[in-house]
Amino acid sequence: MHTLALLLALATARPRLRDIGVAIGTLPTGPLNAITDVEGVRVGHATLIRGDNIRSGVTAILPHGGNLFQEKVAGAIFVGNGFGKIMGTTQVDELGEIETPILLTSTLNVPRVADALIDYMLALPGNESVRSINPLVAETNDGTLSDIRSRAVGRDEVFQALKSASGGAVAEGSVGAGTGTIAFGFKGGIGTSSRRVSGYTIGVLVQTNFGGSLTIAGVPVGDELHVGAGVSPARARGDARPYTAGSCVIVIATDAPVDARNLKRVGARAIMGLARTGAAGSNGSGDYAVAFSTARSKPLLSNDAMSPLFLATIEATEEAIINSLLRATTVNGSGHTAEALPIEPTKEILRRHGAIH
Repeated sequence: MHTLALLLALATARPRLRDIGVAIGTLPTGPLNAITDVEGVRVGHATLIRGDNIRSGVTAILPHGGNLFQEKVAGAIFVGNGFGKIMGTTQVDELGEIETPILLTSTLNVPRVADALIDYMLALPGNESVRSINPLVAETNDGTLSDIRSRAVGRDEVFQALKSASGGAVAEGSVGAGTGTIAFGFKGGIGTSSRRVSGYTIGVLVQTNFGGSLTIAGVPVGDELHVGAGVSPARARGDARPYTAGSCVIVIATDAPVDARNLKRVGARAIMGLARTGAAGSNGSGDYAVAFSTARSKPLLSNDAMSPLFLATIEATEEAIINSLLRATTVNGSGHTAEALPIEPTKEILRRHGAIH
């Protein structure tokens, strides 16, 4: 079987958090428990696996299936920690609008991906006279598993991710922009989750590539796995450095009628969900939340009505991050290996702490 096909088959065989009997928070999920539970939202991936040293890719999030430049959506960006190379933030901050798909990739590929995204947008029917495009591209650094200096992600991968984007179930784990990422010392990747509250849906998709001490539903899973299994003598001595570096990008979609100001407040709550998973928030961590609303021509929610959406965002972010690890498969690249989170030992730890009943 081709390497990519094998990775996808293995990811499908691995469970999501609720498959092992653990529910984060109290709010109900959408039917797919994915960002695509927000009507109209589409996700596409291009996974780039080449030789022994390229493990990278692109993930595209489309707020709707039309021409985003002509039908912009309200949007905002919250910066949890700004050690990142995200492109396109200042115009979003200024205008409160997003006018292109949101693309996730690896650090040194951001300019190449943005260039291809501009090509894609200029070629859309209706954009023949457009002379300004604000591409929105975010990243994490996959340089441990991939030869990041080769800048291997290009136009073909960007167009593949955009043109393959669809609703429905979202591929998670070691795919797209999550192909070469590492989180909590295990293989990270793409994860997603959703919540329903007050008649609205909040959907979250994450690209995980950061450090800390993995915590699932309040249980110190990472510490028990690393120390108990003898995986890391340094960790057992209290040296957290091997697991503190990296970044996380969080994309939040909602069908609630929310303006840019309150979308930025939603983004701030996503960082709270990130913290719940045990993230270290290191100096070199580029932690960003990109939030958008698909609602049109409806009265805006008041500030007082935002609290349920805040909680939904926290819960969905936390669960999306855990799903990214559970679904990720072991990846070898550039002389390094990122092991997948071991399922059965993780379940045993959760069961022992009462998180699985």
